[in-house]
Amino acid sequence: MPSKKTSSKKSSAKKATAKKTSAKKTSSKKSSGRKYSPKASKSVEREMKAMKQGKLKSGRSGKKVTNPKQAIAIGLSEARKKGAKVPAKKSASKS
Repeated sequence: MPSKKTSSKKSSAKKATAKKTSAKKTSSKKSSGRKYSPKASKSVEREMKAMKQGKLKSGRSGKKVTNPKQAIAIGLSEARKKGAKVPAKKSASKS
């Protein structure tokens, strides 16, 4: 007696179409040009070099900066103050 196998091809086909529709939802706004200006990258480069030499100090406390991310943040902050093209700071979300 042959046994019947029920296939679930119909349900998998529905899932595939659902994935395709969600993949199309990309942002329509494309950024043109550079995000960061060459001036900003020079500022970050300078701060990274100072950090590697052990000369970079943080703002108020004056402690030595050892984290590369912190050095980048300092460089971008200074570039913003000078008016270089740098995206706005990401603010913390309030919940």
